[in-house]
Amino acid sequence: MHDQWDITNGIGLTALAVAAARAVEAGRPDALVRDRWAGEFVRAARSVDPSVGFPAGAADVGDDVQLWLPMTDYMAVRSRVFDDALLDGVRAARQVVVLAAGLDVRALRLPWPPGTTVFEVDQPRVLAFKQEVIDSRGGTSGDRRTVPVDLRDDWSSALLDRGFDPAAPTAWLAEGLLPYLPAGAEKALFETVDRLSAPGSTLAVEAVGEDQVEAIDGHPVATRSAASLGMDLVALWNREPRTDCAVRLRELGWEVATESAGAVAQELGRPLVGDVAGIMAAGRFVRGRKA
Repeated sequence: MHDQWDITNGIGLTALAVAAARAVEAGRPDALVRDRWAGEFVRAARSVDPSVGFPAGAADVGDDVQLWLPMTDYMAVRSRVFDDALLDGVRAARQVVVLAAGLDVRALRLPWPPGTTVFEVDQPRVLAFKQEVIDSRGGTSGDRRTVPVDLRDDWSSALLDRGFDPAAPTAWLAEGLLPYLPAGAEKALFETVDRLSAPGSTLAVEAVGEDQVEAIDGHPVATRSAASLGMDLVALWNREPRTDCAVRLRELGWEVATESAGAVAQELGRPLVGDVAGIMAAGRFVRGRKA
């Protein structure tokens, strides 16, 4: 279904939840990511208050918080991994494409080399909300270009219309995206990325396994939390069978490396421990390079 959404409903609401997690992370003394914009977006949406703190390890604070605590740690680890992946990618590239950019404004918060262009691809109303907040807060950046288009449609033409150069190496990112795409759209996305990627391009992807989907879907904390928060994230995930993204990239000729979220979190000093966190720790971060 080609439904549309803004930042307060459907899949767009997940971007707001992730922004709230980054806002909480930004206030920690040992923050893995410093994102001053995250709280601005949450406050502008008049939704979750990122200033609210939860007692770490508390078992009686409600199911929504029991899910929220490990989610904020996982989101911090994920953001740090992909920040580093993009900055590594622009050593050989001067254009970045963030697919399903949501409310993360890497164009404003990361130290890009001079001459870098950052393209943000997402639903029109999501990008419109983001731009309104940035403009109202006096945000400035280098060359940031929004591409308002549904990733199930002809997004490559929209990207080219915004000045994307397929002959130049690109650093790509697909974060928090694949679980929501139909299998056919995911296959087409990787084929399109490959077609638009010059040698030396890189791609970073968050991979969620089917076993994780099943574990979260049947978990009592997630079930009761959905009722409490009024948002069932798992229900938004597409369950169609598909080829693993690392396998798909190798089939397309990319050099691929994978690492588990749990191992990376441990290296960063933010271990994902506990029942719900253990499910998130089973996720993988996939990095590809086109030879």
